[in-house]
Amino acid sequence: MILISENAKNKVLEILKSENKSVNENFVRVSVVGGGCSGLSYKMEFDHDLKKDDQVFEDKGMKLVTDLRSFLYLCGTTLDHSDGLNGKGFHFVNPNATRTCACGESFAV
Repeated sequence: MILISENAKNKVLEILKSENKSVNENFVRVSVVGGGCSGLSYKMEFDHDLKKDDQVFEDKGMKLVTDLRSFLYLCGTTLDHSDGLNGKGFHFVNPNATRTCACGESFAV
């Protein structure tokens, strides 16, 4: 399962509204791609087309989708958002990550 924090959900809703997109027609697609200082990086975008092997989860009324390969790295991960002084933006709380880079943009398992 992939989860979303209340802060991240509120920020996603705010962005969707500002882009005149409906939460009923769009979802958050998260995936893992090669790259970054630790070897793997997170990718997040809005989408409205499901693909054949997509894994679909719903948390707090928000649909989160990932491809099957990425799910192997993201199982149990929570998408969070922070407005704090130590960093602003979306970040992933991934229990599978054994190492992350200093900026938090990439990880290794």
